[in-house]
Amino acid sequence: MTIPSPPDPRGARARTWATVDLDAVAHNVRAIRSVLPATTAFMAVVKADAYGHGAIPLADAALAAGASWLGVATPDEALELRDAGLRGAMLILGPTPVESVPDVIAAGCALTVSDAGAIGAIARAQSKVKPRIHIKVDTGMTRLGIAPDDLQTLLESVDPARVEVEGAYTHLACADEPDPSMTREQLDAFSRTARLVKARFPSAICHAADSAGALGWPDAAFDLVRVGIAMYGVAPAPHLAGVPLRPVMTLSSRVVRARRVTAGTPVSYGATYRARGATTIVTVPIGYGDGLPRALGNVGQMVVAGRRVPIAGRVCMDFTMLDVGEASVAEGDEVTVFGGALPATEVAAAAGTIPYELFCRVGRRVPRVYLVAARDDASGPREPNPAGIERR
Repeated sequence: MTIPSPPDPRGARARTWATVDLDAVAHNVRAIRSVLPATTAFMAVVKADAYGHGAIPLADAALAAGASWLGVATPDEALELRDAGLRGAMLILGPTPVESVPDVIAAGCALTVSDAGAIGAIARAQSKVKPRIHIKVDTGMTRLGIAPDDLQTLLESVDPARVEVEGAYTHLACADEPDPSMTREQLDAFSRTARLVKARFPSAICHAADSAGALGWPDAAFDLVRVGIAMYGVAPAPHLAGVPLRPVMTLSSRVVRARRVTAGTPVSYGATYRARGATTIVTVPIGYGDGLPRALGNVGQMVVAGRRVPIAGRVCMDFTMLDVGEASVAEGDEVTVFGGALPATEVAAAAGTIPYELFCRVGRRVPRVYLVAARDDASGPREPNPAGIERR
């Protein structure tokens, strides 16, 4: 079985593309696991199409590197991975509509629940296998989950003959913040939660840590960690950058027009940029229709001919212009939008957002090209594999 891959960007068809390094994914999984207790399982969070990287190849790479769980947000995301042949343990982190319950149970997925009504609906679902649930507890995020004070009553209402309580979890709201007080409160509350759950369901898996919790809070490891952004090569905060991570995605494009202009020449909508002197303005075929933040207009940069150059004027839907000055640039020259010498963290900061959003915004019309090791030794050279990725 193969995972389809888009055209090789060295050909004429792909003018803008995202390169996704699957060896970097494997490196990051192993690096994060190295700082976890040996008994703590690793969940690769691949919701939102693996943060825009491509859920199927990313999940496959993470499982091969040592992840034992996959985390998704919706039933559709779960079923897409199952249909692709991915068989790791899987948890749907968001609510599951009643009509989708039978399908995801049949697919071997665990479901998140926050109240007795959801548990009852799952128990009544027509299924040949016992449903598995993870109870979400709200310890301070105030998004989803049952209040800790109501947990005991909920646990007593569960009929173990009809539903298996496989786990319980919470989500940390401030684990990436330097101030530890909120996270300490949440972990203390969840530790009490875990004791309650395990008293009634001793084999239940308790989990609280996201990437920040996994890297910065050793006592947040519990039985499982749910790793998202760190697996994609970005530290969740500057003070949590101790584990060596490798960036996974590089977004690239090509110059489609280069034009010499004189001082005062207006560029893009609204003429918000005017050339300060004689210069070269190049056009790159990527815009907000591809996910490039419009907020980067006049403040962002890209890399052309080995150096950073400014975005000139507003980002358009399909194009962005750059002022490359006196650099020798021609049509077809490669442009780095982010990655390599221009980290995604810097681009996100310039746009007033975070790398999570920057990755997720990269649109479907941008082909993903997956890199795999050219030989068994992962330290060897890598090359695009446009024909597809051989499943392990």
